[in-house]
Amino acid sequence: MNAEIVSIGTEILLGEIVDTNAAYIAERLPALGIDVYYKHAVGDNLTRLAEVIGRARERADVVITTGGLGPTEDDLTREAIALVHDEETAVDPDLETWLRDLYKRRGNVMPERNIKQTWLIPSARAINNPRGTAPGWWVERDGKIVIAMPGPPSEMNRMWEEEVAPELAKRSTGTVLIKRTLKTAGLGESNVDEMISHLLKGNNPSIGLYARADGVHVRMGAKAPTAEEARALIEPVEAQIREILRPHVWGADDDTFESVVGETLAQRGLTLAAMESCTGGLLADTITNVPGSSRYFRGGIVSYATEVKEMMGVDRAIIAAHGVVSAETAAAMAAAVRARLQADIGVGITGVAGPEPQDGVPVGQVYIAIDGGEKVASQALAFQFNQSRTAIKRRAVTQAIMLLRRALVAE
Repeated sequence: MNAEIVSIGTEILLGEIVDTNAAYIAERLPALGIDVYYKHAVGDNLTRLAEVIGRARERADVVITTGGLGPTEDDLTREAIALVHDEETAVDPDLETWLRDLYKRRGNVMPERNIKQTWLIPSARAINNPRGTAPGWWVERDGKIVIAMPGPPSEMNRMWEEEVAPELAKRSTGTVLIKRTLKTAGLGESNVDEMISHLLKGNNPSIGLYARADGVHVRMGAKAPTAEEARALIEPVEAQIREILRPHVWGADDDTFESVVGETLAQRGLTLAAMESCTGGLLADTITNVPGSSRYFRGGIVSYATEVKEMMGVDRAIIAAHGVVSAETAAAMAAAVRARLQADIGVGITGVAGPEPQDGVPVGQVYIAIDGGEKVASQALAFQFNQSRTAIKRRAVTQAIMLLRRALVAE
């Protein structure tokens, strides 16, 4: 089977939002044995939308759309699909009852404009959407399938995982593509390429290298009639790569530095605290995005002003002697927050995020320190990130977590 993906919304064409839905779907279709040949973005225009969906339906076995299922006049996905199939929309009584009851349970009366969210055409059935007011459509006729899902990712993701993907898996007859990604740190892309060059010549599984902010990723992909057979092709190759790149492999697939480091801290019964200046709390935010981080994260202090650093226990003499943006101050911040929040490990970050230099320190200069007391080795390092303000903050956080991992691994 092959598929085309249609992302709907003028806001996508104007760059007002990033289309994450198409990437989400495209990444998951190969594992179902469905190839993706085309992806489209189209605005809220009935003629153009019907044209794109109609053309995609002629070429593909499955057309998957996201967006345009709201209640407003510019939500035109239903109308476009009806036009392509030359069928009339009509209110489905069961959907109307469900939607009015939903509003009633929320203590509201359904606006009559929302009635279009209860429409169906003869070839369509509704797809359950417990996270929103817009049911999806599954349209099947003449051996072709058109699937319409809502645009909000939280609604679309759930609908895909629970409703759409299982149904497509039953119908797929093609070979499946299974991917596995190993994530490394401490090696450059050319280093990894050289170390596993003899494995890169294979076709099934194929291997690709990708430089990312958290290191070099090694992606393996194998095709087979079933997912189990594809995984069996990957497993021996993965074992070889792990052996060659040890100890640089830190995770796989959906692992993140913060999740891996967090799990290591939890397993070892260690706690962590952070004092941040230029990153403005982003490190604490990143760490606490991991479910269960309360097991090991004591808390964070955003000491943006110099006075706050001193209030939190950083020695004024250190700042006076070395400057607020220095390795010595970062180390003092890490030690102070470790003591103040009674944690096993403290992290301190200070730097200049820009856009202007500060006291002669250039934009992008960042100092990150780890204070591990007797638990892990302490260190304070300097970095120069020549990027935008937002990117500097993000890179500093990534580097801080990488340093924390390195300290834990060294133990």
